[in-house]
Amino acid sequence: MNVLAEIIGEICKAVLPIPEEYIEGNSNSSIAICTLSSIDLLRKFSNYEILNDISIVGRLLSENKGIDSIIEYVNNNQKINIIIVCGKEVWGHKSGHSLFQLHKHGIDKNNRIINSSSPDPYLTVSEFKIKYFQNNVNLVNLINETDYERILSKIKFS
Repeated sequence: MNVLAEIIGEICKAVLPIPEEYIEGNSNSSIAICTLSSIDLLRKFSNYEILNDISIVGRLLSENKGIDSIIEYVNNNQKINIIIVCGKEVWGHKSGHSLFQLHKHGIDKNNRIINSSSPDPYLTVSEFKIKYFQNNVNLVNLINETDYERILSKIKFS
């Protein structure tokens, strides 16, 4: 199954190239935003004014490599203690759901995210880094919320 998933992923990259993955903001901010599959939402956050209030805004397209990247990022940027997860969930992958399951339950002995309903929720980051993420980062669940103003209001109260 993993080989098939890799092949499909490579085909998708060729047919539907997605150039924008993240935009960096204020490195002193404690807030990160994950727009899941919503590229239009990511673009709305690219205005310079809001980037003063957030560390990074990016998308999360996969339940494995994408989540590995988030875990690595928060471990390397330990000022981040809030991630607002918003935008449309990734159909088929449910990467937002997997991120919340990881935060709540961690991984099993095979590095699989416990209680994830995603097709391939296996991580490569260390359990130590996952524990840091679980203990030091709060997730705000706005999955499927695409209203920019409503998401902004959450940032201002975080």
